[in-house]
Amino acid sequence: MRERTAEGLEPVLAVNDLSRSFGALTALDGVALEVAPGQVLGLVGPNGSGKTTLINVVSGLYKPDRGAVVLGGRQVTGWAPHRLARMGLNRTFQIPRPFKDLTVLENLAVAHRHAGGGVRTAQELLATVGIAGMEHRRASELNASQQKRLDLARAVTTGPKVLLVDELGAGLGPGELDEMAVMLTELASTGMAMIVVEHLLGFLAKLTETVVVLNAGSPIFTGSLQAATQDPEVVKVFLGGA
Repeated sequence: MRERTAEGLEPVLAVNDLSRSFGALTALDGVALEVAPGQVLGLVGPNGSGKTTLINVVSGLYKPDRGAVVLGGRQVTGWAPHRLARMGLNRTFQIPRPFKDLTVLENLAVAHRHAGGGVRTAQELLATVGIAGMEHRRASELNASQQKRLDLARAVTTGPKVLLVDELGAGLGPGELDEMAVMLTELASTGMAMIVVEHLLGFLAKLTETVVVLNAGSPIFTGSLQAATQDPEVVKVFLGGA
C-alpha cells in the first residue's frame, strides 16, 4: 500500500462547517475536511453516521443548511451535480445507476457529453476498470461487480479532479477488492483526489493511511487509520457503545 501524501499542495477540495438536517434529525453537524491532488482520504463511521449524506451534499444531490464546499478555490456550495462534474468533481454510487438499456459504450458517451470529459479513450478507460471488450454489452447484462466498474468508468470519463467513491467495495469478494484497490490507486497516481467512503477497513488500508471518522453527523477523529483503530472514542462507537 502506498500512502497518498500531499505535502505542500493546496487542497483541491475543502469542506467547511458543513451541516444538514432532515426535519428533527441532524445528519451532518459542522463537518470539515480537505483533500489535495493525488491524495486518498478515507471516510468511515458506523451506519447512520452521515457518510453518504456528506457525499450527497458535496456532490450536489442535497443542499447544506450551513457551511461551504470549495472546489479548486471556488465556492460551489449547492451547485447541481452536472455543474460540479463540469468543474471537476464526480462520484460513484454504492448501488450503481447505469442506463440499463444502453450499452457500456453508450453509458460512457452520455456521461462524457453531459459533463465534459477526460483525455482517456473509452477503450483505455474500460481496460483500466477491468471490463475491456464489453463495450457493446447492455448494462443490464453486467453482473454486480461489472456494474460497479462501469459506474467507476462513467465517473472517471468526465475527467474529475476530485472523485467521491461511495462504498465501492460493498458486496465484492477478496479478489475483486484487491482489483478495485489497484484501480483506485492507479487513478490517484494520476493526481486525482479521492474521498473513499468504506466500511471495509482492510480494503481502505490498501488505499490510504488517512481517515476521517464520523459519528452522528460529526467528525470525531482525523488522522491515521492505525491510530483510529486504537482511539478509545472510535472503538467505543464501532462497538456500539455510543
